[in-house]
Amino acid sequence: MRCALGALLLISLNVAAAATPLRFVVPDSWAMPMVQLEHGRLTQGILYDVMLSLATQVGVPAEFHVLPRARVQGAMEHGDVDVRCYAAQSWLPNQSGDYIWSIPLWFQRDVLISQQDPPASVVPASLSRQSIGTVLGYSYPTLQPLFDADRLHREDARNQEQVLEKLTAARYRYAVSNQWTLDWFNQRLLPDRQLKAVAVLQEQSVGCYVRNDPKVPVQRILRTLLRMKMSGEIDDIIRLYIGGEPSSAQITQP
Repeated sequence: MRCALGALLLISLNVAAAATPLRFVVPDSWAMPMVQLEHGRLTQGILYDVMLSLATQVGVPAEFHVLPRARVQGAMEHGDVDVRCYAAQSWLPNQSGDYIWSIPLWFQRDVLISQQDPPASVVPASLSRQSIGTVLGYSYPTLQPLFDADRLHREDARNQEQVLEKLTAARYRYAVSNQWTLDWFNQRLLPDRQLKAVAVLQEQSVGCYVRNDPKVPVQRILRTLLRMKMSGEIDDIIRLYIGGEPSSAQITQP
């Protein structure tokens, strides 16, 4: 009997080991609290925890492919990866390929930030001609007309954290950040040194999309994401990193 149980356990382990991994693509521009990248490997973060839990609940190993942002969509189109999370359809107007989108899972707020205490309000279109801290490859629809008109200039950094570090070093007066990263970055600064949000640029719901391939358990992935959202698991993960209540689409721009 003991030998039979041992054989069954060995078979189960071999089946699990042989399971096709769920391949997630991760832009190297992400920063905490989304993900922590150390020597090209993910170690923690909101999205890391969500993707790892998703794969575990689907019953397959998670495999993370860290790529430059410019190569992310190509990797999806060529079938090198299966799932991309924290994306919006409006970010991919020329998306080619067969994909299925999840329900909205997160809410992103992009803000204009400064080291200085802001005046009553900051209107980007009223700023003098200057450089704005941005992330390489990111689109900023609110600011793009000003970039196109040569009234403001992008100063790109490789990731969001580098943008904030350059702002604290006074490389420019203003930069763009998502609210999560700003709040996380400010935790390490003294209160009088913390960066301030001076204008809301854009608010948008984001989710995941899955390559529609018979080899990928698409519907199981989407059902699991829906269950994780409806059960509160995703919001609980957010609270672990940022505290308080996650932002929702019901919050209006001041």
